[in-house]
Amino acid sequence: MSPHLTMIDEGKKFMWDGRLYESRDEGVREAEAYRTDHFEVRMVEQEGKFLVYTRRTVNEAVKTEP
Repeated sequence: MSPHLTMIDEGKKFMWDGRLYESRDEGVREAEAYRTDHFEVRMVEQEGKFLVYTRRTVNEAVKTEP
């Protein structure tokens, strides 16, 4: 299996976390941990394994003065 390192969903780019999860429950647990750390998460099933893709969410824009 050769998963894609990135995926586009709803016009947003997500990065694979690099791990293959054996069960949906294992993937869901990891996805929830990422959500707790303020990531957007997508989970994909591929060849019986589960992949978690993440995207850091922007909490606050920082304005810099010239």
